[in-house]
Amino acid sequence: MFKIPKLKRSFVWVLIGLLTSWIVSCSTSNNTTAIKQASSGSANIEFWTMQLQPEFNNYFQSRIKTFESQNPGIKVTWVDIPWSAMENKILTSVSAKSPPDVVNLNPDFASQLAGRNAWIDLDAKVSNEARSSYLANIWKASTLNGKSFGIPWYLATRLTIYNTDLLKQAGITKPPSTYAELAQAAQQIKDKTGKYAFFVTFVPQDSGDVLESFVQMGVTLVDHEGKAAFNSPQGKAAFQYWVDLYKKGLLPKEVLTQGHRHAVDLYQAGETALLTTVGAEFLETIAKNAPTIAQVSATAPQIIGENGKKSVAVMNIVIPRDTKNPDAALKFALFITNDQNQLTFAKAANVFPSTVKALSNSYFKNLPANATVLDKARIISANDLQQAEVLTPTLKNFNLLQKAIYDNLQAAMLGEKTVDKAVEDAAQEWNGSS
Repeated sequence: MFKIPKLKRSFVWVLIGLLTSWIVSCSTSNNTTAIKQASSGSANIEFWTMQLQPEFNNYFQSRIKTFESQNPGIKVTWVDIPWSAMENKILTSVSAKSPPDVVNLNPDFASQLAGRNAWIDLDAKVSNEARSSYLANIWKASTLNGKSFGIPWYLATRLTIYNTDLLKQAGITKPPSTYAELAQAAQQIKDKTGKYAFFVTFVPQDSGDVLESFVQMGVTLVDHEGKAAFNSPQGKAAFQYWVDLYKKGLLPKEVLTQGHRHAVDLYQAGETALLTTVGAEFLETIAKNAPTIAQVSATAPQIIGENGKKSVAVMNIVIPRDTKNPDAALKFALFITNDQNQLTFAKAANVFPSTVKALSNSYFKNLPANATVLDKARIISANDLQQAEVLTPTLKNFNLLQKAIYDNLQAAMLGEKTVDKAVEDAAQEWNGSS
């Protein structure tokens, strides 16, 4: 459930690089048989994105121009909304039954409104052929109760950035690849260097990394009825894993109060050996803010559990049920997410496409000559995408599930509750709110 970082110019979490003004020709392969009973009449549609201006003005203006030329009578107005304002704005517009026609959201928030029947049912609108052009596991991320409410757009996978010098000082020859190895490395790094292996936040509003680790450790979060399923041996073991790391002094105390930004600060200061992040753009941030640390930094695949599950973050496109132009809106949504447009955007933004054909491009498979750390990170992440999936369930009140688990996990870390009691209380809280 981790967020795809926001855009580079506004804050460091962005996955996006500067876009050239290069205009590419558009493939309409996704649209050929995509829309069932689509209308060819005139329409004015409004398209909302999150924090993509001004870096991507040229890209979207050229895409809209191409779309309008291919679809006479349909006009597109692009509106970019600040990340922090999107949730309130879309909630207000949906409640007032005056929403935009096409909206860029993430599945976690979109699913909350999907539970209120806010989006059109795409299963009744998108052909099987068009649907099959997207990665199957990624399409599932925008489904709720068996119904599709969103079209996948761009993706990011978690990546490990590590300080080769600190690992060497600790006598570690390769970065940890599993949570078991991570715990061992944390002890070894603390013993040999006095520093921490990593920082992960237990602030529920900031990141879902810990909750995803539960799934990677074999925990089922909820059952088929949406009730708590983590009150299990696997769930208790996951609680115990994090409690042990904290009580042994292998995690900074600020993990209970500080967010992911603090993880970046500690890594740039050389105080942690590993940084787990979404996307490789942080390498550029590190190079700018801490060039000495950047020189000794390398990348590795995301840390996994025994089940081998790998996580992915998804941005999608949804169409409000109250749009006055559903067919035109869907036609544009499929256009902006087609193979060629996804490939172009992914290259410009340093993200990954969600279509099978675009992801198979050599850009995501072959290292160029004199490959940079960023190039290597791209290939590592693209390879992870082949098996990656959204690990946490799509629930309309997912934030309450995360809060119940994090709050009680913190209580166990502080010794206020036993692990058994913390797990039991978290399950009761979720079941009472779901």
